Amino acid sequence: MARTAFYFHPEFLEHQGGANHPECPERLVAIMDTLDREGLLDQLGVRQPGPAPVESLTRIHSPAHVEHLARLSSLGRLVAIGPDTGLNPSTFGAACLAAGAAAEAIDAVMAGEVNNAFCAVRPPGHHAEREQAMGFCYLNNVAIGARHTQERHGLSRVAILDWDVHHGNGTQHSFEEDPSVFFFSIHQFSPFFYPGTGAAHEQGRGPGLGYTLNAPVPPGATDADFLRVFRQVLRPAIDRFRPELILLSAGFDAHRDDPLGELELSAEGFAELTAEVRRMAEDHCQGRLVSLLEGGYDFTATAASVAAHLRVLMS
Repeated sequence: MARTAFYFHPEFLEHQGGANHPECPERLVAIMDTLDREGLLDQLGVRQPGPAPVESLTRIHSPAHVEHLARLSSLGRLVAIGPDTGLNPSTFGAACLAAGAAAEAIDAVMAGEVNNAFCAVRPPGHHAEREQAMGFCYLNNVAIGARHTQERHGLSRVAILDWDVHHGNGTQHSFEEDPSVFFFSIHQFSPFFYPGTGAAHEQGRGPGLGYTLNAPVPPGATDADFLRVFRQVLRPAIDRFRPELILLSAGFDAHRDDPLGELELSAEGFAELTAEVRRMAEDHCQGRLVSLLEGGYDFTATAASVAAHLRVLMS
């Protein structure tokens, strides 16, 4: 049995957010080429997801938001819906497939077909709010996956970890009043760095107070800084929460070569972080871990980091 499932669909390459947009098809092309060249795709086998059904999307997003995205994609042209977020006729279909990949990967892990999974998806999702596409994101893949887990598999404790250079505002807001979902984000932070949320004092609300853990870091943070947070801050929180499944928003734009961030991580650092998360999953939830691609905009750095991440998942 293969340890790791890998999800990809050619339609992910059809989505375009605008001319010269950093979140472009070439990101995935570089990842797939690198994995193929290094022999990893042959070991993994590629699974093509189907689209998430509307009822899965509307567990996180309003029906009006889903209908709005579908309508705009049906116009047959590129449409700007924000200063950094546009969509073309393929966007809604690709976004539904990305959310579907999350759900199918979770199903495979929960069924014991594989121990863990990686979803090489686009568009990313962690900035998408209930009624707002933003930050290159349209549907919140990891949040949709978490709710799918609870509805389909009845889990009472799901952890979402996010190491993208940008705070996962959409994911946080989806669960900030929900004690059944623990959300952790480590990210570059300042009031002027996108999206401007994710301060340490943001810890959830109401019954969800204490189930959100933000670890903002300054520009220049390194592999060692991230590992320190994972071992000294995240690990005790995970041990208290005892998740039954871990979902990972795996953005690789904290890499030192990424044009959109100012952090100093390396591909080797992402491998070390992956090992930390895998140990958490092994200790608490039989190794059940599903990782979803978020950001990462230097093609070479992102591809190398994904390969390093996968080698640890596969080992």
